[in-house]
Amino acid sequence: MNLESRVLESRFVRLEPFTETHEAGLRAACAADPDTWNRLYPYSMLGEAFDPQWARLRAEQARGVTIPFAVVVGGAVRGMTTFIAVDPANNTVEIGATYYEPSLRGGPVNPSAKRLLLGHAFDAGAARVQFRVDALNARSRAAVLKLGAVQEGILRRDRVTWTGRVRDTVVFSILVDEWPAVRDGLDARLAGFA
Repeated sequence: MNLESRVLESRFVRLEPFTETHEAGLRAACAADPDTWNRLYPYSMLGEAFDPQWARLRAEQARGVTIPFAVVVGGAVRGMTTFIAVDPANNTVEIGATYYEPSLRGGPVNPSAKRLLLGHAFDAGAARVQFRVDALNARSRAAVLKLGAVQEGILRRDRVTWTGRVRDTVVFSILVDEWPAVRDGLDARLAGFA
């Protein structure tokens, strides 16, 4: 697997690998939904917590551990999504650290972004793409299932969030032999958006 850090684009969304030009826009996008950061994410990107998390993501990007993308819609940064735990030796990668401004949820942005990321991963040689979601995050769990991923199980008491809550993590995956059906389903779904 050889994942490249490059721009991915469709008619609904443009995914741009993080650069310093995305920092201010992402800060503003994250500030649009404090409740989500306070309840559902393992770390915060609100207020003074933004800078250390931005620095962490950029450092991981520089080491090739992750490939973070700014989610650009209408020319503005409206969220982020990331290839996490890139593991070329085992041809696996995780898609996560995904956040969208509330106004983008439920429309074509998430399925379009996931279509781009999944296509890029499988075209690069991935055998497995996984998603790990907080068990309390019903919206994200439903969205991952709607993509066509298979729920594999729940890792109990898997992670301590920044608020001190211990979360259970639901693991989903899509395997390379499942990708053609998932791809066709996503393409049909996206064709339904004006």
